[in-house]
Amino acid sequence: MRQFVLTWFGTAVALLITANVLQIINIGFRVDNLGTALIAAVVIGIVNAIIRPILKVLAFPITLLTFGLFTFVINGFSLWLASLLTPSYGFRIDGPLAALFGSIVLAIVSSTINYFLRTVD
Repeated sequence: MRQFVLTWFGTAVALLITANVLQIINIGFRVDNLGTALIAAVVIGIVNAIIRPILKVLAFPITLLTFGLFTFVINGFSLWLASLLTPSYGFRIDGPLAALFGSIVLAIVSSTINYFLRTVD
C-alpha cells in the first residue's frame, strides 16, 4: 500500500513538473495545483489500465511498421483522453502536439521520480 501511495504521489509531482517545463514553451499543458495533479494521476492510471491496452492491440501493425515510435502517439492520446475526463479540475491539454510533448516529458520525469522512490524503500 505504501508503494502505491508513493507511486501515485510521484506521478502527481511529475505532472506538476511536466506542466512547468512545458509552460516555458507555452504549448498548452496546464495543471493548476497539487490537488489537481493527484486527481489527474488517478484518471491517468485508470485510462492506462483500461483504454491504453486496447489501443496498443489495435495499433500493433502501425507500431510494428514504425519500429515502436507510434507508442508515443498512443501515450499522447491516453494523456489527452485523461485531460478530457477531468476538465473541471484544472488539468487541461490543448491539442495533440501538447499531448505528445507532454507524454514524452511526463515519461522522463515520472521514470526519474519513480526510480528515486524505489531506492528509498
